Amino acid sequence: MSTIEIEEVTVRLPTADEDLLVLDRTSLRLTERRVALIGPNGSGKSTLARLLNGLVTATTGRVVVDGLDVAKQGREVRRRVGFAFTDPAAQLVMPTAVEDVALSLRRLHKDKRERQRAALAVLDAYGLTGLGDRSVHSLSGGQRQLLALAGVLATDPSILVADEPTTLLDLGNSRRIADLLFSLEQQLVLVTHDLDLAARCDRALLVHDGRVVFDGPADEAVATYRAMA
Repeated sequence: MSTIEIEEVTVRLPTADEDLLVLDRTSLRLTERRVALIGPNGSGKSTLARLLNGLVTATTGRVVVDGLDVAKQGREVRRRVGFAFTDPAAQLVMPTAVEDVALSLRRLHKDKRERQRAALAVLDAYGLTGLGDRSVHSLSGGQRQLLALAGVLATDPSILVADEPTTLLDLGNSRRIADLLFSLEQQLVLVTHDLDLAARCDRALLVHDGRVVFDGPADEAVATYRAMA
């Protein structure tokens, strides 16, 4: 497994009046295969997740992934840390499914025909066989989320950060995406409101008002959160 180190990190965002403290001073070392981030809306859990590949910049402190400083070596870190957003529309930028996956593969496969073949193989691997020429807008919600994940995973990152990947899905598709996430070889950092999903992880961080208020076994974190609600 990879090692993620968060060292004395704070995150402040400018507002009209004064800087807003989004994440208070936080230090963590994450080595488990499955780590959940749970907590209420606006607690800072997504901010914490986005620090891991530089989508959010630390105001103080530093974030290190496998010895690479995110602030200084962001490109190398992003090759190791894939990020999946809640809404796949934030990631699906090409007209068709195969083109979208091929876009992720442009660095690995310089030849266009080879890239096309590789993209089709990725679609097959993630249960999207036969949908390569379909418009991304014509896919179901579950298919779009699968496609977004396929595009991220096509480059074989060592870590996947998934920010509430089942929030917009119905029960059946939520289960399908959850089963995919927990079958992956990659280290998983999962931001979720689904406490049953969080409980399947090895470790969970409960974030509240910009602070990690509980850090430990996932089932204990979930029980603590339920008691706070």
